[in-house]
Amino acid sequence: MSFVTPKEIVMDAFENGYAIGAFAVHNLEIMKAVIHGAERMNSPVILQTTPDTVRYMGLDYTVAAVKSLAEKAKIPVALHLDHGDTFQIAMQCLRAGYTSIMIDGSSLDFEENIRIVKKVTEASQAMGIPVEAELGSIARNEGNGEKTDRLMYTDPSLAGEFAKLTGIDFLAPSFGTVHGVYADEPDLDFQLLEEIKDASGIPLVMHGASGVSDEDIRKAINCGIAKINYSTELKLAFAAELRHYLQSHPTASDPRKYFMSARENVEELVKEKISVLIEKQRVS
Repeated sequence: MSFVTPKEIVMDAFENGYAIGAFAVHNLEIMKAVIHGAERMNSPVILQTTPDTVRYMGLDYTVAAVKSLAEKAKIPVALHLDHGDTFQIAMQCLRAGYTSIMIDGSSLDFEENIRIVKKVTEASQAMGIPVEAELGSIARNEGNGEKTDRLMYTDPSLAGEFAKLTGIDFLAPSFGTVHGVYADEPDLDFQLLEEIKDASGIPLVMHGASGVSDEDIRKAINCGIAKINYSTELKLAFAAELRHYLQSHPTASDPRKYFMSARENVEELVKEKISVLIEKQRVS
């Protein structure tokens, strides 16, 4: 259908109580799986890459591949830089054709976070490209049971000031989620999330959604989350099916077969996730 910015589709989700799925992609097979899954659900979708993935796949290849797939898709498709960690990588992705940029200054102090985010926002929005930023800090769980310290949760009293001073389009708050695999049941602070929504007045983004229950996803959407990021679960689904196929077919050598099997497994997962995100939209 079209290669789009997520500005309008995320805003519509925010205003109408549903969410847009944003899925991390690491190769062509996962790109196709995400888009085909979203097509089956008739939902717009966001494909996103971190700077590490950009370096792995190559910037020009990533944009060309997603743009080509988007132009043939039956749904709107956006390409987002996730956790851009420097002004340079943000500008490289902007110039290369990304349709959404996240600049992550959450490790910086409040004033420095504002400074770098505002700099990216001014450049990106001049080209019609929306910007996402993070306030507070979301832990990265590498299997050691790490949780996000409450001291790093987003302060609602600063969220409105941050949104106003930076001019961002979307805000990624810290309210109990973690990146990676959860060691225990996620303990999310929905009251805090509601306060952040009221203070910022802009669409909120959930990072670390892999492993969060459908019930908590629904609650988060009701509290202003309009874009939800998935990464870990997609990688696990791809690897699990690839492993299963090769173990079941020990002489297999045709990547078109074993990659297709892994791709289909990811596609089913994408459909499952989107079905929860758009429940309210389908009912209405």
